[in-house]
Amino acid sequence: MTTIILIIHLMLAVALVTTILLQRSEGGALGIGGGGDGFMSGRGTANALTRTTAVLAVLFITTSLVLGILATRGGSSDSVLDRVVPLAGPGDTVLPDVPAPFEGFGEPDVTPAAPAEPAEPTVPRAE
Repeated sequence: MTTIILIIHLMLAVALVTTILLQRSEGGALGIGGGGDGFMSGRGTANALTRTTAVLAVLFITTSLVLGILATRGGSSDSVLDRVVPLAGPGDTVLPDVPAPFEGFGEPDVTPAAPAEPAEPTVPRAE
């Protein structure tokens, strides 16, 4: 049931974003948008897009609440915080297991190189 509601919720989210982006800007923000007698008249009559936006918003909020209720009541009690291993106390001396070194080769036979003498800069001379 949660999966079905989640799919409906995602479809509502896409439809809501699409409906909002289809609407014409009313201006006021950054001076972009139509004038006074554009999309909305002085009385503020709502057309199909604004009503659709309102219905989709109500459905989106409803599915959000239903998913939240289902997650708290019907979900598993297993939490990420339940899997956290507590740290050792100050008196405990628990050392982690360290794997043994690979015994196929001995110590590397590398001697550090001596630092090179700084070379004097060569200055080009005019002829």
